[in-house]
Amino acid sequence: MNQTATPGDHLQHHFADAAQQRESSKFGMWVFLLTEVLFFGGLFTGYTIYRVLYTGAWVRSSHRLYLSIGAINTGILLLSSLTMALAVHASSELRRRRQMVLLLATAFLGSCFLGLKGFEYYLDWSERLVPGAGFAPEGVVEIGREQMFYVLYFLMTGLHAIHLLVGVGVVITLAFLVSRTPALEAYRTKVEMSGLYWHFIDVVWVFLFPLLYMLE
Repeated sequence: MNQTATPGDHLQHHFADAAQQRESSKFGMWVFLLTEVLFFGGLFTGYTIYRVLYTGAWVRSSHRLYLSIGAINTGILLLSSLTMALAVHASSELRRRRQMVLLLATAFLGSCFLGLKGFEYYLDWSERLVPGAGFAPEGVVEIGREQMFYVLYFLMTGLHAIHLLVGVGVVITLAFLVSRTPALEAYRTKVEMSGLYWHFIDVVWVFLFPLLYMLE
C-alpha cells in the first residue's frame, strides 16, 4: 500500500530543508565509506606486496581454500545486492510491504553468507590452516610464507564478515521500523544510505574472492 508524506515532516532543526538534510546524509555516508576504502586499502596493499614476494607459497595456500564455498557466497552476495537495490527502489515509492520483504530477503541472504563462511572457517580449522602453533596443513613447503597468506586471509575475510554482520543488523532493524512507522517518508534516506553500505560490503568481497581463492 502506497503512503505519502510531506517532505519536511521529519526535518531536523539544523537543516534548512529536506533536500539539504538528504544531501548531508549522503555526503556523510560517502565520507564514512571513503574511510573504509582507506582501511581495506591498507590490507590490499599489504596483500599485494606479499603476493609479489611469495608468489609460489601464496598460490599453494590459495589452492587449499574451498573455491566452491567462495563461489556460492559470491553469488549470494550479488543476489543480496539486487534485493537491496530493489528495497531502495520500493522505499522511494513508499511501498511498505515490498520494502519490508526485500529488506528481510537481503538480511536472510547476508545471514546465509555468514553461515557458509562460518562453516568454511570450521573446515579451515579442521585442516589446521589457522596461523599459530597448530598451523600444519598438508603439503606445506614454506611454513612461514604460507602462514602469512592465512594471516591475511583470516584478517581480511574476518573484517568483511564483521562489516556484513553489522549490515544484517541494520537491515533487520530498518525492516522492523518500516513495518511500524505511520510515515514511510521518514526512512527513505536511511534505507538508501544502508543500501550504499551494503553495496560497499559486496564490492569488497568481489575483490577478495579472486584475490584469495583464484590464484594461479
